Amino acid sequence: MPVGAYELEKAGRPHRSPLNGAVRPVRQDLVMLIATNARGHTVKRPSKPAMGIMLANLGRDNEHMVIERQDDELAGDWYIQVLLRENNTYQLEYRDGAAAEHYQTQTVSQEKVLRALLGWAADTSDWREDFMWNNISSMFEPPAAMGMDEPTA
Repeated sequence: MPVGAYELEKAGRPHRSPLNGAVRPVRQDLVMLIATNARGHTVKRPSKPAMGIMLANLGRDNEHMVIERQDDELAGDWYIQVLLRENNTYQLEYRDGAAAEHYQTQTVSQEKVLRALLGWAADTSDWREDFMWNNISSMFEPPAAMGMDEPTA
């Protein structure tokens, strides 16, 4: 869903389509994006300029920012996050609902990172194309239980 669709008219009021005059209800449980930085500064429904400023203000001391998608119709965790590493590279990660769908990449380009953040926020299909993504789901698997070998016959 494009970012502009998040800012619908007052929730609960019907919206009249200019194309056909039909009345459609506005969703009560609108998708909300929430951007948070390492210092705890939070912006609900961040604009493109706000996301750009948050990214530009990351310091090299492993500072990060996260943009979460909150939607009652989506199960799991949906977010994109960026970490500015000490070597001045950006570590970009996203999760699509479950740990099995957690991916990571790195780049030196702040411009590419911003395009990815904005594309993810707008829910476009091509925002991943500038990168080679690695699935890092194994980092989130629970450790194997110790001493819980299978029984022998």
